[in-house]
Amino acid sequence: MGNVLVVAEHQHGKFPKTTLAGLAAGKQLAGLVGGKCIGVVLGQGVDALANELAEYGVDVVAVDDAKLAHYLADAYTNALAELVKQKGADAVVATATAMGKDLLPRLAARLGAGMASDVTGIVDASTFKRLMWAGNVIATVKVEATPRVVSVRATAFDAAAKDGAKGTVETAALGGGETKVQFVEFAETKSDRPVLTEASIVVSGGRGLKNGENFGTYLEPLCDALGAAMGASRAAVDAGFVPNDLQVGQTGKVVAPTLYIAVGISGAIQHLAGMKDSKVIVAINKDEEAPIFQIADYGLVADLFKAVPELTEEVKKLKGA
Repeated sequence: MGNVLVVAEHQHGKFPKTTLAGLAAGKQLAGLVGGKCIGVVLGQGVDALANELAEYGVDVVAVDDAKLAHYLADAYTNALAELVKQKGADAVVATATAMGKDLLPRLAARLGAGMASDVTGIVDASTFKRLMWAGNVIATVKVEATPRVVSVRATAFDAAAKDGAKGTVETAALGGGETKVQFVEFAETKSDRPVLTEASIVVSGGRGLKNGENFGTYLEPLCDALGAAMGASRAAVDAGFVPNDLQVGQTGKVVAPTLYIAVGISGAIQHLAGMKDSKVIVAINKDEEAPIFQIADYGLVADLFKAVPELTEEVKKLKGA
């Protein structure tokens, strides 16, 4: 009977929804393993975060060290590997965010452990489901040896909720160990719009918008009217229309909002893999044969340069009503 460690990623002193999805998966796995779910908060000055995480009904280990103030793969791997040994962990879980995808394979290599990545379902203590071939195939994988390293897809698990039973909080003096990497700076794109992976409404544009200027002219007003996050297809990113942090798809961000509006996006498999779990999908495209219409709940065959401004005006009227 072993413990399950959940790496609790945090940003600007808060836990994003993706972290809470990973915590839910960790609690589920701990129930199957028959052990404890232990949240791990790495960083500097993380006491408040550790106490907040304990409110989700899990015991928490806070690893507080100056070397962990910013995410560095080597330092985080060193601390986690030591913690796995100390806690006799049966598994380590994190969400498959940019950090999770970078950190967990390193940790698995350090531990000589088996890994299941981008998991969408937990069958039992050692068996997991994950998508392959852009979501066209669901593989069932079994990781025999322990510890197991598991990254989970945030959109496949509901976010954990505070349940009133507060766990314990302990501090572990592990530090970041020896590392040859130093943090220089973090160039963050700031926006007043919701975070793409947490937004309830996402409006994405594709190559049909023709250039980056049109994202500002046509998509931004619609996003602002709806209170939506802005996304983009890989084709639009590769063409240089918008930065790659907006990319939705297999090689970008995976989202599952309540409403997803695809504007000028043909619907290549690569893009569909990142948004097909959205609750309601609306597609606007002048090509009636576009693959996006096959998965859309509502489709509008129209010139986006005419339809999007009209839609924006109608939304503004409704908001003003």
